[in-house]
Amino acid sequence: MNALTFSVLSKGQEQELRKFMKNLSPGKTLRLDGHSLELTPELVEILRQLLEPLARGEPVHILPLEAELSTQQAAEILGVSRPHLIRLLEEGKIPHRKVGTHRRVQAKDVLGYLEASKKQGRELLDQLITESQALGLDG
Repeated sequence: MNALTFSVLSKGQEQELRKFMKNLSPGKTLRLDGHSLELTPELVEILRQLLEPLARGEPVHILPLEAELSTQQAAEILGVSRPHLIRLLEEGKIPHRKVGTHRRVQAKDVLGYLEASKKQGRELLDQLITESQALGLDG
């Protein structure tokens, strides 16, 4: 897997990062060693998604969507056990391929499943809230 991992920063670095992020906005120019880059809304959003967890003291992992993951790596991303992930693969809920006796899963498929699961969870929660309000159980 070609992934980059950024470890937790020191408290001083976190504070500097928060200051930097306050000034991050579209139209501004980022300069480094004589090179400059105008920040578009898309670049600002990408930088925020990368930097906000670091500023909170959380590690960040970056990997290409096309990266192939082992079942252990995929299970860690989903926050499930490896046997549970294997069940999901065997049920066809996440596409995979076999390399010899090993299964390989693309990062984009794991992330797609994760997003779909979160969406389904939100929909179920909304449905439960609506039903409880209809039954007068909301307070």
